[in-house]
Amino acid sequence: MPLIPSSPSRGRGTTRATRSPERSTAIASTGAAGTPILAAGAVLWRRSPVDGGLEIALVHRPKYDDWSLPKGKLKRGETALDGALREVEEETGFDCVPGRELPSTTYPVQGRTKIVRYWAAEAREGSFAPSREVDRMVWLPPTAARNRLTHERDRAVLDAFLRGTAL
Repeated sequence: MPLIPSSPSRGRGTTRATRSPERSTAIASTGAAGTPILAAGAVLWRRSPVDGGLEIALVHRPKYDDWSLPKGKLKRGETALDGALREVEEETGFDCVPGRELPSTTYPVQGRTKIVRYWAAEAREGSFAPSREVDRMVWLPPTAARNRLTHERDRAVLDAFLRGTAL
């Protein structure tokens, strides 16, 4: 696989081995059996308004009765980073500023492979409003967030975020 900038439109200089976002998006939009499902999300963080400590946003999805990081499928023609920012806003109600790219997760979903790319993202303005897709959101300190996450794959992404955190 070629090395490409992770998000050249956002001015990042990091590289990683991956498909180009354009090709990945085209594959995702076909929906053909056997092609991967492409998604993106973020570890949304902020400083606590109470004590200034680090807090992580988790969302509860009633359809799966799980706690996860905000994420979702890419739309046709959408880059992974743009999809991550859109999904964070849709699921949490918060605008955010993206940071470094975090490890991706890959797992099976209904006979297909789902690939989710993640970024660190600092929360800015916003407020949560429940929806059919996400009925609750919480801000938790890192250890509590890690313990609340339902899936080990989300814990691994949070751990990678915390290892690189110099906030």
